[in-house]
Amino acid sequence: MKLVITYLVALFVTIALVFLGLEEFGLPDSLASSELALRCALIAALGGILYCLRSVYLNRCVHDRWTKSWEVWYYLRPITSFICGIIAYIFLKAGLVVLDASQDSDAGYFGYYALAFFAGLNVDKFVAKIEEIGKSLFGIEKTRNAKFSENKKEEK
Repeated sequence: MKLVITYLVALFVTIALVFLGLEEFGLPDSLASSELALRCALIAALGGILYCLRSVYLNRCVHDRWTKSWEVWYYLRPITSFICGIIAYIFLKAGLVVLDASQDSDAGYFGYYALAFFAGLNVDKFVAKIEEIGKSLFGIEKTRNAKFSENKKEEK
């Protein structure tokens, strides 16, 4: 458990340093057009880290049900959150997801950041929503994992 906590805190510090570096130095001109995508991915990773840190204290301290078999999840969750942040950015840019909030000229990219954070915080629901969009727009069937989750819900 201590290794998981160390990993999550180190990842948090690394992301904070990357944000500081972006503010101070920016990206090279060749990558400048990707800065918003990178920021969305980093913010989504923060959402994943927050979710994991909360899970650590809930599962260890509140419910006393910490098991070593879940450690892989704690290591991979921030990475899947990072990827979901990029996907959230792509879907917003493509217009496949539209933010309903009124557009404030001072808001900048906060809508992107908010969606990316929620995508990273709740990967499962975000992926399910992306699958719904894929099905409605392109007729792509849901993955076996999504179908399995739906069947589990119906059994309850």
